[in-house]
Formats: sequence, structure tokens, C-alpha cells
Amino acid sequence: MSRLKITQTKSYIGSKQNHRATLQTLGLRKLGATVVKEDRPEVRGMVQTVRHLVTVEEVD
Repeated sequence: MSRLKITQTKSYIGSKQNHRATLQTLGLRKLGATVVKEDRPEVRGMVQTVRHLVTVEEVD
């Protein structure tokens, strides 16, 4: 199964509360933080919610 490398590229200051909660659920706490998650529909949905704050790459 493929994996997604998710990096927070913008600050969540001034964003909606659900965007902050989504970043926290993904494990992104600081600007520039990176996590690797399984490519699952749940993770894709969370990334879609905060797409303006993160960048996503596929890794094997």
C-alpha cells in the first residue's frame, strides 16, 4: 500500500477551529512538520480539508 508524506507549509493562525483540529489529528504540530501516513480514504479526506495549509507527496 502506498503512503503519503504530508508537510505543513502554512500556519494555522487565523484558520477555522476544524482546520486546527484536523492538523492536530494528522499529527502536525509545528510549521514545517512532516508525517507519513497510509494512503487511506480517511487520511485523504483530512488532507482535502486542510489542502491550503499542507503539501502532499506519495512515497513507497
